[in-house]
Amino acid sequence: MLRVLKKLNRRDLCFIAICFGLVVVQVWLDLTMPDYTQRLTASVSAGTLEMAQVLKNGGQMLLCALGSMAASVVCGFFAAQVAANLARTLRRDLFDRITDFADPEIGFFTTPSLITRTTNDVVQMQMLIAIGLQVLIKAPILAVWAISKISATSVEWTTAVLICVVLMVTVIGVLVGLVYPRFKKIQKLTDRLNDVTRENLSGVRVVRAFHAEDYQEKKFERVNEEITRTHLFTSRTMGIMMPVMSTCMSGLTLAIYWIGAYLINDAADLPARAALVGDMTAFTQYALQVVAAFIMLVAIFIVLPRTMVSAKRIQEVLDTQPSISYPEAPVRTQSAGEVEFRDVSFRYGDDGEDCLRNIRFTVRPGQTFAIIGATGTGKSTLVNLIPRFYDVTGGAVLVDGVDVRDYPKEQLEKKVSIALQKAILFQGDIASNVTYGSKEPRGDDDPRLHTALDIAHADFVSQLPEGIHAPVAQGGTNLSGGQKQRLSIARAVYKQAEIVIFDDTFSALDYRTDMLVRRSLRENLQGVTVILVAQRIGTIKNADQILVLHEGQIAGLGRHEELLKTCPIYKEIALSQLREEEL
Repeated sequence: MLRVLKKLNRRDLCFIAICFGLVVVQVWLDLTMPDYTQRLTASVSAGTLEMAQVLKNGGQMLLCALGSMAASVVCGFFAAQVAANLARTLRRDLFDRITDFADPEIGFFTTPSLITRTTNDVVQMQMLIAIGLQVLIKAPILAVWAISKISATSVEWTTAVLICVVLMVTVIGVLVGLVYPRFKKIQKLTDRLNDVTRENLSGVRVVRAFHAEDYQEKKFERVNEEITRTHLFTSRTMGIMMPVMSTCMSGLTLAIYWIGAYLINDAADLPARAALVGDMTAFTQYALQVVAAFIMLVAIFIVLPRTMVSAKRIQEVLDTQPSISYPEAPVRTQSAGEVEFRDVSFRYGDDGEDCLRNIRFTVRPGQTFAIIGATGTGKSTLVNLIPRFYDVTGGAVLVDGVDVRDYPKEQLEKKVSIALQKAILFQGDIASNVTYGSKEPRGDDDPRLHTALDIAHADFVSQLPEGIHAPVAQGGTNLSGGQKQRLSIARAVYKQAEIVIFDDTFSALDYRTDMLVRRSLRENLQGVTVILVAQRIGTIKNADQILVLHEGQIAGLGRHEELLKTCPIYKEIALSQLREEEL
């Protein structure tokens, strides 16, 4: 947690210092009021009380109470500022770090867990700071100061207070030790609950289509019940604290009056008894202040265990270094758009077998290069190595004669554009999605935007009432699969990169639209290296080179006509889609 708190800046530290000073003033005022009570009680017991004395001491007590309230309000204001600033800093740092993560890190933490860590865990830290700067500082100062005042009054009373303090500390320690592991479990269960909820909502159409509502409900209930049981255990366990504190407070008050009765009974004369009555009244208030301090600590200890778990989870993300790092120095290249794989091997994680083995080929600038193969042969994995979504296990991927691992991030991203297998769209409008990542104007006066839509044959855009400003829901849920793919193709074209990758982005298009888009790409992307991943022979047969993958290895490489003669796997795929006469 201390490492997370290091995120506080100088301004926040100044606010914390102000809070500390205000708390000291507040405690001093709170512990000054029993002195006035002591004087009034002693005067009443001695029979010397006058109205002027009541007004004077009562007025001073009222001023102390008002001053304590003002200090508390101002302290709360600065504490809220510090808590909000820390939460903002943590969310920003978490988002920046997660943005730098490669796919292996995302897979390790999982998406629901990262969302929980960025939201719920940060809120836990914010709550602790907002409460802690008022309570966590005040409680120990109040307890120590009150005990120091008590210790100078009576050994008997002080002993009673110390016994009460030891009992409360023991109870708090035992209860916190019991609930801390459960709070750790709660955060993991929260991740799981988010995972199940997200899966159910994203797959709601499939759930309804297969009438699996009961199955999903039971799946949710299992996680929900487990997190409920854990919450009940922690809540019931921490709920023991307040009754114990109340019992200690009542018992301490009874002990003080019981001891006071003996002391007053043994006093020699009336003035001594009057002084003891005043001391007992003041001592009672001091003792209650000590108990109040521990009650405040109880409130903190209810929040603290879960916050410690949250801080650890936040720090885990911040400490995780991306597996893919980029150099800063730019590199010089001789060509523009050349891609070369040199004996490339790749595997996911440290265990298991290579899913790509000994991949070797070269794509010349301006060529159209196609990749085909059965499902699960590694086609998408292969093209994902070019923009460095993953790093090769063996060999090297070169772009324009330079290993992609030697490119600065921005330079490599400018060279490569990609339309992913799953068309990802963002909430906004069509223009913002097609021009995504561009710093240039987006709108009716952007000719590149309209050209990209024309190349992708996104004719449906012109038929919408709002045109390019038509709204796009999160994930593009208000568009069909084919519409999303065409916008994804338009986005890849709009970037005007030297290498454009289409990872099976024609699968949702009808044959006519597929043909029109390919023709448009061929006519408009002259000099641009195009890499196609496809399942249809008709999509790739006019490519300059076709790579046939089989079980992670190259089964054939050449043009369509050559592969029909030399590669049985390619011919088998072709014959499964077209008649031999058509081929």
